[in-house]
Amino acid sequence: RKNTKRVPSFRKLLRTSQIKLDNKLKNKQYKQKSAAKKYRKEQKKLREAVRDAISRKPFPLEEPKKKQVAGKWEEKEEEDALPLDMMDEDDLKLMEDLAQKASFLTRDLSSNEPVHIKKRKHESVIEKYEKVPRRLQTEPEKELIHLLPIKDKSGIIPQAVEKPVLDVAHDEEEDAEEMEEEEDFNEEPLPVLTPEEMAAQRRQKLQERKMHIAALASAILSEPDSNMKKLKELRSMLMEQDPNVAVIVRKLVMVSLMEIFKDIAPSYKIRPLTEAEKATKVKKETQKLREFEEGLVSQYKFYLENLEQTIKDWKQRKLKKSNVISLKAYKGLAEVAVKCLCELLVALPHFNFHNNIIVLIVPLMNDPSKMISELCVEAVKKLFKQDKLGYASLGVVKVISGLVRGRNYDVRPEVLKVFLHLRIKEVELQKDSEDIAPKKKFMTYKEKRKNLSRMQRKWKKAEEKLERELLEAEASESKEKKLKLHTETLNIVFVTYFRILKKAQKSPLLPAVLEGLAKFAHLINVEFFDDLLIVLHSLIASGDLSYRESLHCILSAFHILSGQGDVLNIDPMKFYTHLYKTLFSLHAGGTNEDIGIVLQCLDVMFAKRRKQVSQQRALAFLKRLSILALHVLPNSSVGILATNRLFMQTFPKMDLLLDNESQGSGVYLPELDEPEHCNAQNTALWELHLLQRHYHPTVQKFASHLIAGAPTEGSGALPLDLSQRSAAELFETYCIKGMSFNPPVASVTPRRKDTFSQMDSFVDDELKKQLQEHTSETVAHKPLDFAKHLKESSLV
Repeated sequence: RKNTKRVPSFRKLLRTSQIKLDNKLKNKQYKQKSAAKKYRKEQKKLREAVRDAISRKPFPLEEPKKKQVAGKWEEKEEEDALPLDMMDEDDLKLMEDLAQKASFLTRDLSSNEPVHIKKRKHESVIEKYEKVPRRLQTEPEKELIHLLPIKDKSGIIPQAVEKPVLDVAHDEEEDAEEMEEEEDFNEEPLPVLTPEEMAAQRRQKLQERKMHIAALASAILSEPDSNMKKLKELRSMLMEQDPNVAVIVRKLVMVSLMEIFKDIAPSYKIRPLTEAEKATKVKKETQKLREFEEGLVSQYKFYLENLEQTIKDWKQRKLKKSNVISLKAYKGLAEVAVKCLCELLVALPHFNFHNNIIVLIVPLMNDPSKMISELCVEAVKKLFKQDKLGYASLGVVKVISGLVRGRNYDVRPEVLKVFLHLRIKEVELQKDSEDIAPKKKFMTYKEKRKNLSRMQRKWKKAEEKLERELLEAEASESKEKKLKLHTETLNIVFVTYFRILKKAQKSPLLPAVLEGLAKFAHLINVEFFDDLLIVLHSLIASGDLSYRESLHCILSAFHILSGQGDVLNIDPMKFYTHLYKTLFSLHAGGTNEDIGIVLQCLDVMFAKRRKQVSQQRALAFLKRLSILALHVLPNSSVGILATNRLFMQTFPKMDLLLDNESQGSGVYLPELDEPEHCNAQNTALWELHLLQRHYHPTVQKFASHLIAGAPTEGSGALPLDLSQRSAAELFETYCIKGMSFNPPVASVTPRRKDTFSQMDSFVDDELKKQLQEHTSETVAHKPLDFAKHLKESSLV
């Protein structure tokens, strides 16, 4: 028989992993040990058999062919037997009866006569006992091992070798002895390592694991389609059992696998093959691609399950018996697992199991741990910002809506604030109206017959076929599909907002809801405008809101009215009054972020609704904003003065406040909260003269510009970098959050104190000469007599 097993080539050996070679070596050593152990047992059995054969001589059974030998044995038996007169008659009769029967011992073994073992009715105990076959000490049973037969001229000769049956009990005894020897060996004390040696050993183990992880990762990235086994091997290292390096190794493997999947995952979703597709024959390249995709999806699934299990174990404070990691270390593992899931959520929104990752991440946004909650919130924000199609955003919004409703609105406000980062603001209904309009349909058969000739119908048919193929081959998502996804997403967002406004008005989620309504109010359906404005006004009138929440209510109301709400005949005077009253409640310190909301409100209320605003109202707001500019930080002052500039350029007769003379009857009432009745036309903007002396140069420029009447040209005009920016942009530009002054203050070189030199220190030469004489002479210290001078002064 020809040996078909080939020696592996050097190239194949190079591709073989180190673990496989180690396993082969271990199997070989184990086989050698088993063979040696078996050989020792056989030798021991052989020695015992020889020893037993020497100690006792076995008596052969009857051999009927050798009658002479049998006669000798009979004589010896007669000599050894008891005399008959010493036996009773009954016993003698019994023995004679037994002698007539053919027993196992007296029977001729060479004869082929059957042994009659017929039961009788009256059998005695002795007869039953005699019928039981004796168990003689014989040689161990032999087991035949069949070998290859030999063929010669006569024919085929079968070959076999006897194999003695091993004694199981004896084997167990030997195994027990060996175990005792091993225990004795293990009981020997291990060498005690010093802390330095233990640290060095740990560093060495960790370095080996790192090198192994790096080798596997580089091999997978170089040829991912042919290294699925190495990917599986790397994933198996997530179950590292060495307690010294288990935590670090698992973290490294988690991060490495995350980066590998981000690199090798295709840009499409892999679907499972149907039975028909599996049955069809395909090319080798296609089959290889299918195997790679199937292996990638399965390994990715197992990896996500491992991450999920790590997070669940940490959340449930669950420690497995076989685990080598403490509960304290599980928190670090869970944080790394959450980071990996967040990265995959953002990097692979198109790949398999993305919805499963969303279901894992969204509940963690409400986690008590601040770090984990912030990680998940930031990941969802990034996903919203980069999602151009809208599929991923829709999935996240659905899960968040279900979470808020399932927790009975008891979630953190940050969970709802992520809605503000949706890219739905890019959809403008006016621009998309052309896309929403029904497209022109292809001509019907009757229309073609009626209007076109035969040749024209032929060309028209080919043209329509080409257009259909182009539509099918178009890779980009149509605006119609985008609009549909965005509409569905917004419906879920508004349903969540309206539920909170209706059922949980005192919830901490209300500021986030109002902020969201202020952003997306222009996209709300016109049917809800009346009810929504009534709800917003009732919230403001209740007095339960903080001034920041009331500002969001005002901004939401005016966003509604400035968009599709132009067709509504609603007077929002109550919202103007509330904003006028709220201006002096704003924070003037470092947390002046609410000024940005006020600037947005003023832009919507005055710039976009200039025709609906009276002159008295505009003058009152201009005066109160100028007063506010004296008390806030520089960036807020710049933003407010930019708004005042807009007032003076938008509304006529605003320069009344630049004159000292009063206009009309009445006195200005600054404490009155009604902008229409405070007589603002009878005051002046004296605050601008104080702002001209402000320490911030930009505030000085704006104050001088407003005193000159806010001209667009000439010496009093602002530079372009200030005049072309909106108030909100200027507020953000001159922000001092980073504790840096904008524009930077010019550095002044400090005056250095000149050190006095020994030469040319004095201008007066006489003083210099006297000092030198005094320092050169040795002065004797004499006691001072104060009494003498006191007497002289008393006499005087």
